[in-house]
Formats: sequence, structure tokens, C-alpha cells
Amino acid sequence: MKPLKEIDPEAFQLLGDETRRKIIHLLRVKELTVSQISAELGVTPQNIYHHIKKLEKAGLVEVTREERIGHLIESYYQTTAETFIASIGALRGKTATVNMLEVLNGLKKLGFKIKADEEIASQLAKMEAKAIKCECAERLEEDIVKLKDTDFMTQEMIMRYADLLTMSDKEFAEKQKLNGKVRQLLLSICLEKPKIFTLTEKSLRK
Repeated sequence: MKPLKEIDPEAFQLLGDETRRKIIHLLRVKELTVSQISAELGVTPQNIYHHIKKLEKAGLVEVTREERIGHLIESYYQTTAETFIASIGALRGKTATVNMLEVLNGLKKLGFKIKADEEIASQLAKMEAKAIKCECAERLEEDIVKLKDTDFMTQEMIMRYADLLTMSDKEFAEKQKLNGKVRQLLLSICLEKPKIFTLTEKSLRK
């Protein structure tokens, strides 16, 4: 398994499906058969097989070995890399917009009363694209993905802290300013105040 693999945006979009994300998470840790994945996720083997074939075609998973069990031959699958990143190309902007729209819809499912459409998602995607990552931390990125016994989420946190430790005061101030702009945009699309704000105001009045 490679520590890092670049894939095209269309392949990256496959990970928008929750079941496929869970399969990738399992296969990062160890090699499994379709029936074993089915048992882990509580999904029918036919369903898992359908997802596996899509992931295999996109180059996200591969057969690592085969084993005869009775009269059947079981294939074991594993991810082709620890971490996947999307190639930068003509579809990258569209991919970012789609992903950000999913984020906004996720907020709505949590109960936030917000306006969510592609135009707002595009604005947020452009803002996030401007996020500052200092050069020193970027040079560490290749080493971070090679760290053993660390999953993708842990590596993301390591990268975040490496950013904070190595960025200049000016870079930090600019990043804080950008976060402020993102917050203001999010507040501007709220159709009503988030409940936590209302609770805070009530507690302050007491």
C-alpha cells in the first residue's frame, strides 16, 4: 500500500457515498473479503460487491490475494494507498463545489436553518481555497503521510498542528481573518439564529 496516491476528481467523488467511505476505512486497516466487509457493516454481500467493483475500477482498492474456501475462491481486498488526494484539473472546481454543498446540507441535517445552494457552496469553496498553509508545513506533508500506525484523521491533525507551529505571526493573523470571513458568510445564510446563540443570550440575561 502506498502512503499517498493522487486520483482524478471523478474517482474522488465515489467517496461521497457513506458505505464506500466505510469500506475504504476498513480496508486501510487490513485486507478483507466481500463477505467479511458485509459482516462488519451489516450490508448484503451483493451490495458490498457492487461498491467494491466501483472502487476497484477507480483504482482505490485492489485484490491482494485469493483463497479457496470450500468450492469458492474468495478475493481479499485492500486500499491501494493510505491517503487519497484529488488531482488538480478542470473538474477540481466542480468537485470542491459539490463537496462544500454536502457540508452545507450536513449542517441542515444537524438542525441549522441555513440557505444551501451551489452559489453559496462555490463562495465557501473559493474561501477555503485561499486558506494559508505555510511552506515549512507543506514540506513536512510528504513525511507525515509516511508515518506508520497513523490513520488519515490523525495525519490531518498532525498537519494542522504543524501549520500552527511553523506559520509566521503574519500568516496566522491572515488565517484568522479568513476564518472570520467564512464565519460571517455562514451567519449571513442562517434563516434563523442557531439555537446555541439563543441559549447563550438567555443565559446572559439571567
